[in-house]
Amino acid sequence: MKKKRGLLIASIVLAVALLLCGGGGTAAFLVLRNAETGEGAPSPTEAVIGFLTAVYTDQDAKQAAALVCPAARDDKAIAKRVKEVRDLATTYKNPRFSWSVPKVDDQNAERAVVSTKVTMATGDEKVSRQDLKFTVVQSSGWWVCEVA
Repeated sequence: MKKKRGLLIASIVLAVALLLCGGGGTAAFLVLRNAETGEGAPSPTEAVIGFLTAVYTDQDAKQAAALVCPAARDDKAIAKRVKEVRDLATTYKNPRFSWSVPKVDDQNAERAVVSTKVTMATGDEKVSRQDLKFTVVQSSGWWVCEVA
């Protein structure tokens, strides 16, 4: 029974990650303090941390939409994905989302690929992990534009 629950959690987290990636582009955003000025994050890793915080910790679609790279901005799609994360969080007992320190795998002046591992742990000791790769672009700062 425990093995089936672990598999279920892993499947749900994978589904959420795939939904975040769907539609050809996904929500991405800057560090919150720069959202109103239209400036991106100071580094690729800070852009990824901002994205993860808005989606998984704050679960705030409006906040996330203000930080999405212009080429991938779709307010309705962002709101839908954040709602899916919020709904997932209400399905389990005391879920907590965390992630490893984002690592830059490849970078040039205009683009970077950043990887991290997102973990969901529940109050009843269930754990699920998902490896994610972000494509981050430079345009008045760094913006996360794709998640895979």
